[in-house]
Amino acid sequence: MIEDHQLVAKILLGEKRSEQELYDRHERRWFRLCLRYGKSRMEAMDILQEGLIAIFKDLHQFDTEKGTFVHWSNRVLVNAALRFLKKNQWQQTFVALEAAENETEITEDALDKIAAKELILLIHQLPLGYRIVFNMYVIEGFSHKEIAEQLKITTGTSKSQLSKAKKALRSKLEYFLNG
Repeated sequence: MIEDHQLVAKILLGEKRSEQELYDRHERRWFRLCLRYGKSRMEAMDILQEGLIAIFKDLHQFDTEKGTFVHWSNRVLVNAALRFLKKNQWQQTFVALEAAENETEITEDALDKIAAKELILLIHQLPLGYRIVFNMYVIEGFSHKEIAEQLKITTGTSKSQLSKAKKALRSKLEYFLNG
C-alpha cells in the first residue's frame, strides 16, 4: 500500500485520484475527531468541511521530517474546529478557575464498563470550554502551553479547565454506571 507521504507528493503533482484515495483513507478518523468538538453530527460535518479545505490548501506545508501525515492533519483539523467554535459559539467559554483539589482518578474498571460511544456522549455534555481543553489535552496530546497559545488563555486556565472537565466527567460516569 502506498504511504501517505507518497500520496501527498502525487497530489502536489496534480494527481486528483490520489486526493480521493487520501480522503477515503482518513475520512472516518477525521470525522470522529470533528465529532469530539462539534455539538452534533451536522456541526462535525461543517468542521470537517472547513478542515478538509485547510488540509488540501496547505498540503504543501506538510513535512515528513516533522512528523506523520496523520499527526499533521489532526492538528489542521483541531485548528479548523477551534476556528469554527470561535466563529459560532465562543461566548466567554473560558474563565479563570481555581484548580480542583484532591481529585480521584477514574478507574480502568469503570472505563471497561462503558463503550467508547457512550463516553463520547458524556464528553459532549461537558461545557464547551471543558470539552475543548479535555479533547486537546487528553485525546489530541497537546501540552497545556500549546492549548493556552491556541485558545489565548493562560496555562493555569488550561489546567483548571482540564481539572474541572475531569471532575465533571467523573460525576457523569459515576451517575451513568450507578444509575
